[in-house]
Amino acid sequence: MLMIKKVDNNKLEDVVKHYQEKVRNTCFRFVKNAEDADDIAQEVFIQAYESLNHFRNDSELSTWIYRIAVNKSLDFLRWQKRKKRFAKVKSIFGFVENEENSEIQISVSGNPGKELEENERKKLLDWAVDQLPENQKSAITLSKFEGFSNKEISEILNISISAVESLIHRAKKNLHNQLFNYYEKQII
Repeated sequence: MLMIKKVDNNKLEDVVKHYQEKVRNTCFRFVKNAEDADDIAQEVFIQAYESLNHFRNDSELSTWIYRIAVNKSLDFLRWQKRKKRFAKVKSIFGFVENEENSEIQISVSGNPGKELEENERKKLLDWAVDQLPENQKSAITLSKFEGFSNKEISEILNISISAVESLIHRAKKNLHNQLFNYYEKQII
């Protein structure tokens, strides 16, 4: 556990080295884009550095940093939604430039069919997680994708452990319902 009151450049560098990958991965689980996750992670450490004098050691430094990462990621997603809504309005009135996003994926597993199927399942799960309410999405992402304990999640989200358990339970139930409905429509 790193405890920091005063920060010099060496200690800041240690903090970044120690938490960089985990923070980046946490951000990536929310935004699902490596470049955006890198940018958000950088913002997390900038905010942590600028706000360090407000850190009261009520929780571990890692908990505080992950809370910033989750909040920054959710802020980014909200901004993306607003941006998409604005783009939709612009397209209705004919103000959108024609963008083509053609990315070629190259199979490295040797079995393109299996890889395509796995990618489709991942996209479907990502879609289902994105449909969850923000608090459920945060709890399930931190629990199942990032491997945090319920106690750690409660500290990161600043809620009780029983609230975390409830959020995870409801998230699982909602994911089950969404995926069941999706596959039921595919079969019919």
